Amino acid sequence: MSELVIAPDTVAEPIDIVGRESNPSKPLLRALTRGQGLAGVLLVGLIAAAGLFAGVLTKYGPLEQIPGANLLGPSGEHWLGTDNVNRDVFTRVLYGIRINLLICLIAVPLGALIGALAGLLASVNTVADVITQRVFDLILAFPALIFAIALSAVTGPGAHAVIIVIVAAEIPIFGRQIRTAILAVREQPFVEAAEVIGAGTWWTLRKHVLPNVIEPLAVQLALSMSLAVFVEGAMSFIGIGVRPPDPSLGSIIAESIGDLDANPAFAVGPLLVVSGLTLGFLLIAQALGRARRIG
Repeated sequence: MSELVIAPDTVAEPIDIVGRESNPSKPLLRALTRGQGLAGVLLVGLIAAAGLFAGVLTKYGPLEQIPGANLLGPSGEHWLGTDNVNRDVFTRVLYGIRINLLICLIAVPLGALIGALAGLLASVNTVADVITQRVFDLILAFPALIFAIALSAVTGPGAHAVIIVIVAAEIPIFGRQIRTAILAVREQPFVEAAEVIGAGTWWTLRKHVLPNVIEPLAVQLALSMSLAVFVEGAMSFIGIGVRPPDPSLGSIIAESIGDLDANPAFAVGPLLVVSGLTLGFLLIAQALGRARRIG
C-alpha cells in the first residue's frame, strides 16, 4: 500500500486556541480606528503634519534672526514669541518636530530589526541564545542616559549619538520580546502538528510562528516610539544630542531656561509638543495592547 504524504504547503492556516482571526493585523488596524487608538493616531498625525508643513505654516526660517524681535511674548506675528537671539520660537518648534520624528523613525525601526533578528536566531540555536542573552544583559545594565553620556564622550554629541543610543536601547527589548513570543507560539498544537508532518524549522517559523508574533511587536514598537521621543529630548536638553543652532525639541527647552521670566511660551511650546507626541504613542500602544488581549 502506498503511503500518503502531506506536503507542508498544504497545511491549513491555523486559528489559535482562543479563536482569534488567522490574520493578526486585522484587530490591530481596527484598534487604530476607534477610541484611544484613534485619539493617539490623530494626536501624533497632527503634530507630524505640523512639522512636515513647517514651511507653509510659518514665513520664517528656523535660523533666521528677526531685527528688533528680542524675547518678545506670544502675539499674532509670533505665536510662541521669540528667543534671546531674535528667532521665532514657533518656527523652531515646527522644525524641531521634523528632527525629533526623523531620529525616532530611523532609530526605533533599526533597533527593532536588529533585535528581532537576534531574538529569532536565539530561538533556534542554543549557543546563539546564550550569547545574545548575555549581550542583552550587558546593554540593559547601563541606563540610557549614562550610556549616552559615555558615547558622546567618544563620538561627540549630535543626532548620530541619539540614534545609536536609541538603537542600542531597543535591541534587547525587541530581541527578548520576539524570543519569548516565538518560544510560546512554538508550543501551540498547530505548530507541533506542522512539525510532525515534516515541516522544517524555517518553514514553520515563516508560516505559523512569525505571523503570530506581529501583535506583541506592534505594541512594543508604539511604546518604543514614545520612549524615543523622551530620550531625544533628554539628550538634547543636557547638550549631548542635537546641538544648537539646529532646532530640536530638547535643545529649545534647554535654551529657554534662562529666559522663562521674559517669555514663558519659549518653554511651554516645545514641552507641549513633547508631551503630545509621548501621549499619542502611549495611547496607540495601549489600544494595540487591548486589541491583542481581547483578540
